[in-house]
Amino acid sequence: MESTGTNTAPEPGVAPPLLLEAPDLVTVPARQGLEAVDIIRRTAGHATAGAGVGVGPVLHDGSGGTLGFLVPPGTADAWDLPGSACTQTNGRGMRFGDVDTASPAAGATGWLLPPEAVGPVTDPEVLRAALGEAARLIEAADNCR
Repeated sequence: MESTGTNTAPEPGVAPPLLLEAPDLVTVPARQGLEAVDIIRRTAGHATAGAGVGVGPVLHDGSGGTLGFLVPPGTADAWDLPGSACTQTNGRGMRFGDVDTASPAAGATGWLLPPEAVGPVTDPEVLRAALGEAARLIEAADNCR
């Protein structure tokens, strides 16, 4: 699979750059989202220098049914991937510092990948490709039963 994108992972020991605008949020079913995280990380691990891609902060809901990927502002304007939703945050609601990065209590919303551990956002094209691949993997696995 070939894809282009920006490596969102910070250099070791360097704080990730701050976003000037509030990011958008792509929400997906947890199973598909977890597969997508693995796919993006695996792709980033095999990328050549300068061509890497990375996953940004990822939230999970308290029930464990949904994951949310932070993506660049404006992504919601053109997001049309079935089975997912992208919403503009416009700076409303939770900010990076509002969610405790420690292990959340059972049933609480928290970070699967906190902003301090990864880059500022996930490249939307990389995420779109990973979610598509994840959906195909899940369908294949379910059809093997």
